[in-house]
Amino acid sequence: MQPAPATDLLRPVLELPIVGVRLRPFLPTDAPTLAQHANDRAIWLNLRDRFPHPYTLKDAEWYVKFVHNEGRNDLHLCIEAAGEAVGSISVLFQDDINRREAEIGYWLARSCWGKGIATAAVKALSDYVLAHFDICRLYATVFEYNPASARVLEKAGFVLEARLRKSITKAEQTVDGLLFALVKD
Repeated sequence: MQPAPATDLLRPVLELPIVGVRLRPFLPTDAPTLAQHANDRAIWLNLRDRFPHPYTLKDAEWYVKFVHNEGRNDLHLCIEAAGEAVGSISVLFQDDINRREAEIGYWLARSCWGKGIATAAVKALSDYVLAHFDICRLYATVFEYNPASARVLEKAGFVLEARLRKSITKAEQTVDGLLFALVKD
């Protein structure tokens, strides 16, 4: 099992190379804007089913409490733009024989799409994790119908490793998953 990282490593604030955008821990006051931005079917269609739709204020309040009370050492950070929560990015550390790899996942408010924010967030958090944790591989799986997310990962340095045929079922549709990875040399 991976040793527990220092507390300050669990709650970083990372400034991004986009004015007014940063990654930071979630605050209870983020719940209203989090709920507003997350309550979008287009976002839900690209995430796991445990991400609810509709996404309510109660869901946002639960999530903010969850990321502060979680027993694991995973990272869950707010993507902040212009002073408000507009998305989330997480790194889920694996264990056992996969203890040196972690999964990265993210979502961003529709109003922020196409501005380079997701790419900057993925790049910043990936660099941070590879520098501060005993991780040599980060990976993400993208739904085949989401080329924008695949492009985010490619621009952040991830490489397509595999097409996982018919591995994802979402909204009554079974599609391929595209497995991307960033490997530390």
